[in-house]
Amino acid sequence: MRTIVINTGTEILLGDVVNAHLAFIAREIFEFGLRIDEQRTISDGTTIAFALRDVFPCAEIVFVTGGLGPTTDDVTRETVAELLQLELIEDTRVREAIHSRLSLRRIALTKRVWRQAQVPIGAEVLPNDRGTAPGLYLPANVNSTVSSPHLFLLPGPPRELQPIFRQSVAPILHRITADLHPPAMRKFQLAVMGESIVEKKIGAKILAIPGIELGYCSRPGEVEVRVSGSPEAVETAEGIIQSELADAIFTTEDETLAAVVVRLLSKRGETLALAESFTGGLLAHQITNVAGASKVFLAGWVAYSNEEKIRALGVAASSIRRFGAVSQEVALEMGEGARTAARATHSIATTGIAGPSGGTAEKPVGTAFIAISSASYAPICRKFFLPSDRETFKQLLAQNAFDLLRKRLLA
Repeated sequence: MRTIVINTGTEILLGDVVNAHLAFIAREIFEFGLRIDEQRTISDGTTIAFALRDVFPCAEIVFVTGGLGPTTDDVTRETVAELLQLELIEDTRVREAIHSRLSLRRIALTKRVWRQAQVPIGAEVLPNDRGTAPGLYLPANVNSTVSSPHLFLLPGPPRELQPIFRQSVAPILHRITADLHPPAMRKFQLAVMGESIVEKKIGAKILAIPGIELGYCSRPGEVEVRVSGSPEAVETAEGIIQSELADAIFTTEDETLAAVVVRLLSKRGETLALAESFTGGLLAHQITNVAGASKVFLAGWVAYSNEEKIRALGVAASSIRRFGAVSQEVALEMGEGARTAARATHSIATTGIAGPSGGTAEKPVGTAFIAISSASYAPICRKFFLPSDRETFKQLLAQNAFDLLRKRLLA
């Protein structure tokens, strides 16, 4: 079924907002045997009418994101109703949901807000638990006098669109693609291993399997490997991947490395403390993004200055003078200080030189130390040299830190 995505939003075209919808929708529809054949990004307003008229004759499924809100440039709903010659009527359940949500937050109810409760006749409302504008589904040829594809209208904010897609769009896609035979697919998330190394280990072996498709997606500190094809081909590929890369695979699900660490700690009934310097709270941020983190995460310190490393974490001033703040000795003392203060089972400590200044011949920019302190195991510390921009440097080392603890927990 030919599938097209139309993303509306002047902010996307101006570069103010990164378009995250294409990657998300492409991943979600694969299991139904669908691929995105075309994607268009257009500005807000009347441009959507031209885009829809253009794609209606050549598409069987169309996803439109954005333009469902209360402002004057949000015209997706009205444009679709006009093109399909459908009357807009107010849906009382949507109106009540909007009223409840805004009243709870003590937000003024303006006249324009109620536009979001307007629904084309024949459309199915896709509830939005995280915003006021619901999604809408219009079946193919919903008006028998106008030829049209299956049409999904979805809110622009990813935090709203993604739950709607999984909870409401996926069941509809399951129904309308029942006659398709999607390929089998497996995904493997690998920690702290370069894409070229992964390819060298498995690429030729997997591509030798008849009928297999292999893909990679690299992010700071991790690589996603995807294989798809017949069930037999995918099973063979999975055996190769597990054999060659087992230690690096941290999940085969849609979860972060931080989430895996939280899950492992929770399963063991153990706890975590953090002592961060150059990562500036990034580890704590990623851990607390995980539901259930409160069961395992006790406390964290961002001890950026030498004085705070000494005062808050008990690092010896003599260690800093002798070895420097970026050293194995200081990292180990930071980890032990945090774990002891929080009375945690484990701790992670980070110290490094993010740059662009501050490096020396002995310790150039990109040098970092990560220490793991544990109640029942000897402490460990690893030295890294990963020169990059500050943000990437922090992300890379956060992944390395979590992976060090993950391997300790599994061992």
